[in-house]
Amino acid sequence: MTWWTPQLNALLGGLVIAGGIFVMWDQAALVWTLLVAVAATAFLLRQGRSIGAVWAWTTLGLGIESMTWPIVTMVRIRMEGIQATEEQMGTILNAVLFGLFTSVFWVTFALGLFKRLRAQNAPLAPVEKGQPATPRGKKKRSRA
Repeated sequence: MTWWTPQLNALLGGLVIAGGIFVMWDQAALVWTLLVAVAATAFLLRQGRSIGAVWAWTTLGLGIESMTWPIVTMVRIRMEGIQATEEQMGTILNAVLFGLFTSVFWVTFALGLFKRLRAQNAPLAPVEKGQPATPRGKKKRSRA
């Protein structure tokens, strides 16, 4: 693996998170989207020591974005100041259902990646010599 590979993946991860913000806020302003992309990329460059770590943090960010999607939708509709119409209520229901499903998916995926990274970085347990390994389910019976 070359030295620039985690940095390239951090840039791509930042763009993925910025794309999620752009979609969540219904065509957010380009300045805000770029600001999120720069902040996410900087965070991923700092936290991502490997490609796996970069994408674990990216998928966790997508999960958090998905959790906030229904809240953002409700706030945007409430800011209009009128009682929500049937179409707007359908939009809220859609955001809640898909936001819940996608947030559970991305957070679970991220936690799996973090667990895998922890297992890869854990030191191997030393094997003790002198004690023969016995199968767990079988105990030696003594005949008396």
